[in-house]
Amino acid sequence: MTCRAIIISAPSGAGKSTIVQRLIGQYPQLEFSVSACTRPKRRTEAEGKEYYFLARESFLEKIANQEFIEWEEVYPGSFYGTLKSELDRIRNHGNIPLFDVDVKGGVNLKKYFGPHALAVFIQPPSLAILEQRLRARGTDPEESLRGRLNKAGTEMGFAGQFDKIVVNDDLDLAVEQVTAGIRNFLNG
Repeated sequence: MTCRAIIISAPSGAGKSTIVQRLIGQYPQLEFSVSACTRPKRRTEAEGKEYYFLARESFLEKIANQEFIEWEEVYPGSFYGTLKSELDRIRNHGNIPLFDVDVKGGVNLKKYFGPHALAVFIQPPSLAILEQRLRARGTDPEESLRGRLNKAGTEMGFAGQFDKIVVNDDLDLAVEQVTAGIRNFLNG
């Protein structure tokens, strides 16, 4: 595996997607890797932009056909994964994949790419602030929000498996720290 990759992971609501969007604007050679998922599309999302939204049966068929680099049942009944075809698409453009994935997906991608990937863990300042952010986002019903918060506590324990940990207390500073890490990785 000689393809380089940038992996950004965090508990839901920590700010990874916002950071990823800023990185794409700064590094034209980075291309967002669109993950596949089985969760319902949010009103602000578009098919093939944020995710490839698949029926559960279709996702399970792709698992059986070994079409994923990695996949995970992130929440009960909600599967997420990285399609091999998506990595091929980005490589064919001559770009470096930029992954915005859940924590276990990030760990699995780091194992897949090894030293050819920079894996960054975006950490919220606290679980209380994470809860405030998730509530302010207003995209999840209470039950889903509780599940995300419970899972976040567990996910924080995976931070040490990443190359770099950035606390997102100040978004501009967090973006600067991630940018510095990417610059060092790409120039190293």
